[in-house]
Amino acid sequence: STDVASDGHLPVGDGHEVYYQVRGKDDTKPTALFLHGGPGAGCYPNHARFFDPKKWRVVLLDQRGCGRSTYPASPLDANDTPRLVDDLEVLRERIIGDAAWDCVLGGSWGVTLALAYAAGVRSLSISAIRSPF
Repeated sequence: STDVASDGHLPVGDGHEVYYQVRGKDDTKPTALFLHGGPGAGCYPNHARFFDPKKWRVVLLDQRGCGRSTYPASPLDANDTPRLVDDLEVLRERIIGDAAWDCVLGGSWGVTLALAYAAGVRSLSISAIRSPF
């Protein structure tokens, strides 16, 4: 099912808390992370549609300074690519512990962030969404 199994705000440092949703309750299924485009966008329930809920558990993340994530005085404070990459690791540890993401899917800026993340991990399957426009 694509129902929200859990959601919340995760402190990631520098006064930022990222908002996340885990869609699908079966934690024995492979876990995918969806990274939205930007700037300033966020995730929406329809982003989970890229994955068959019978086969995947999906994590949607509002990146640092975006969507429902909370931030200090400005969403741009302490907001750069290395920190965003670190946030993905904090989220991974919260959701799946020592395991790796089974897939990271990004749209637009999310592809760039996925590539930056992949540069620092041992193995990762990355998918990209290209706009037809």
